[in-house]
Amino acid sequence: MAPAFTVSFLHPKYWGVWFGAGLLYVITWLPLPMIKLVARVVAKLIVVLVPKRIQIARKNLALCYPTWSAQKREKVLKANVFRTSMGLFETGMGWWWPEWRVRRVAEVEGLDNALKALASGKGVFGLTLHNVNLEIGCRIIGYAYPCIAFYRKHNNPLINYMQYHGRNRSNKYMIDKRNAKALIQAMNENEFCLYFPDQDYGKSTSIFVPFGGVARTATTTATLMFANRANCVPLMVVSQYSKKGYKVKIGAPIDYLADKDREVALTKLNEDVLNVVNEQPDSYLWMHKRFKTRPVDQPESLYK
Repeated sequence: MAPAFTVSFLHPKYWGVWFGAGLLYVITWLPLPMIKLVARVVAKLIVVLVPKRIQIARKNLALCYPTWSAQKREKVLKANVFRTSMGLFETGMGWWWPEWRVRRVAEVEGLDNALKALASGKGVFGLTLHNVNLEIGCRIIGYAYPCIAFYRKHNNPLINYMQYHGRNRSNKYMIDKRNAKALIQAMNENEFCLYFPDQDYGKSTSIFVPFGGVARTATTTATLMFANRANCVPLMVVSQYSKKGYKVKIGAPIDYLADKDREVALTKLNEDVLNVVNEQPDSYLWMHKRFKTRPVDQPESLYK
């Protein structure tokens, strides 16, 4: 159910959120080149104000790409800090830009892959990635074909309200990540659904398979459950940067998720995820502890 606006959002405890959202709203009305200039300033502040996140990103790149030179990783890291900063403004752009302005910078590649699956009477299980520009990517895909997203509610009710309704300006609705049954039902009803298979969800729902240079990476098995229980066609959906501005790329159908060997299927999925990340490595969410959960026999954190 979509969160409703309540008078409690006017309470002083939410004034900081209102101020921040208002400032973000005003900035996103600037021309895009000017927004990028503001983002470069904010990127410098990120380096100073949240050095721990910079260290996490640096460590993730070192773990994932051990064969890269230190110079190459630092170059990607520097670009990633800017992309992460820009992602803040792309959130506001995705939530509040008028349709004409989104369409002016948007393109979708591979839509036929999804339309063919839907025409066959199946739902689409869109496996999307945590790229930093995903908020505007979510808005763009909705104009090509309105989708349903599987998401985590924000802990702050006001931000959750803004997030939900911002993402749904061009899409249908969102399903709480605790409601797996609803996602399966939506795909069974011939819907185009979006799901994130690329984050660390802990030991209880994961197995450990390779991702880049980390031989044992916690990888959720829920992806296989959805792919095999729902009447659906899995395919990759990713938001990227393009000469025009932004591109959502929809890949070809994926058949290996039906493999009965979970390790084989998820190893192949992680390879495909990394291949997509490699197309624009500076755009991925490296400031998140992707390798936080460790196997029982390797309990020591990789982030020490």
